[in-house]
Amino acid sequence: MINPSKIIEGGVEYSLGTFTGTELIYDFSKILTYLEAKGKLLFGKKFRIIDEDHLTWYKLANYFIKDQEKCHKYNIDTDKGILLSGPVGCGKTSMMRLLKHLVPHQRPYEVIPARNIVFGFNLIGYKIIEDYGKGGLFCFDDLGIEPEGKFFGNDCNVMGELLLSRHDLFLNHKLKTHLTTNLNANELEERYGSRVRSRMRQAYNLIAFPKNAKDKRN
Repeated sequence: MINPSKIIEGGVEYSLGTFTGTELIYDFSKILTYLEAKGKLLFGKKFRIIDEDHLTWYKLANYFIKDQEKCHKYNIDTDKGILLSGPVGCGKTSMMRLLKHLVPHQRPYEVIPARNIVFGFNLIGYKIIEDYGKGGLFCFDDLGIEPEGKFFGNDCNVMGELLLSRHDLFLNHKLKTHLTTNLNANELEERYGSRVRSRMRQAYNLIAFPKNAKDKRN
């Protein structure tokens, strides 16, 4: 039987906890060790997980490993997607790119910059909304900084329309979507309208960095 508590990266075996044969008991300190090692492979040797971010990592890790008891403590619903909010440069994108590797037995999602979807709309029109809105697992990155879409002279709030389509997938097919954004709740409502904001409350767990979170790009 494959031991799900072990992951091999770069020829090194990492333990995520203890496997009893029927149950995997995760160890958060071991999860952090693995994620930092994987981060160095993905983003370079300077990558590290700082102490100030441990609570955010803890919440997200428990969501992905589906530890219901710990998620309940933080009001996190594992049937919903993640809306990860925080200041520019705090590490949201890196987190979402990394955390899917923690659960290789789960179907992975693809991280797509929101602006790329708008660029696609500007080239091929509404088909891009149909394509991303009919299925698949995605994390739409940097929601809110993308430009307005324009196709043959027609303006479109592309991501607003796509979020409505993804909400239908959530309701009808239990298909989750993840998001990262620099915007707060009021700014999201201003950008996409009250209808989208209302549906986001239904379909996403808000996990937010502190407003004074460090910019880690330097």
